[in-house]
Order: sequence, then C-alpha cells, then structure tokens
Amino acid sequence: MAYEFRLQRRVEFSETDAAGIVHFSNFFRYMEAVEHAFFRSLGYSVMLRDHRPPLGFPRVAAACEYKAPLRFEDVVELHLLVREKKPRSLSYLIKFTNLSAQPPREVARGTLTVVCVAKNADGSFAATKIPPELAEKIQVAPAALLE
Repeated sequence: MAYEFRLQRRVEFSETDAAGIVHFSNFFRYMEAVEHAFFRSLGYSVMLRDHRPPLGFPRVAAACEYKAPLRFEDVVELHLLVREKKPRSLSYLIKFTNLSAQPPREVARGTLTVVCVAKNADGSFAATKIPPELAEKIQVAPAALLE
C-alpha cells in the first residue's frame, strides 16, 4: 500500500515570471503532475475511462503556501503524501523542496482534495466510491510525515 510518491523536475524558463521566479500558478500544475505520477505508479490514471461508468478525480479544494522562491533551472522535488482517505475522496499534502539550494530546503507546501466521480450518460457527474482495487493500494501517511 502506498502513502507517498516523490517526483523531481527542473524549472523551465517559461514557468517563471518577470521577476525571474516560478509564477505561483505553476505550483498547482506541479501538484497535479505529482498526483498523476502517483496514480501511474499504482497502475492507474486519474481518468478511469475503461470503468463503467467512466470515473475521474476532479479537484474540490487546492491551496499552496509559499516560503521561498524557485527560479529557472532549479531542481525541485515534489513529495506527495496522502493525508486523508475517505470512501469517495483523497486529500494530499505536497511538500516542495528546492534541491538546488545548499542545503536543500522546503520552499512551499500545497494541499489538494479530489473526489471520485462517475460521468453519467447524460454528461452529469456524481460522487461515487473509489474503486476497491484502487482504494486498497492507497493508505494514509504516518502522522509524523504530515508535520
């Protein structure tokens, strides 16, 4: 069972603003990227198109607190931790660490809450339970890691 996933990436020039730092909105893209990589590591996608009805995991809450900037070509580690698991939803804590800093340091923390939804034939969505075969692969991280 998994409760964490780590992803490293290098900051691209296009992700920076006029001040030369990563634009705040890109932290939300990074959170989405690490969540997708977490699902892939479990053998799934956040879009379960083969399921009947098809399932997805839209965001219902997202936040990020910034402690220090990231700049072009910095290497950042995204550390996703499952902080809460309910029958129909998952909540994550994502820690951003600048590995290019000496010493490496945490530069931001983000949170995401997603809900499993079924896409009905009429195009509407309804919250539904996370499929058991996926839910059994995910557990909540130990409290000490969530500090």
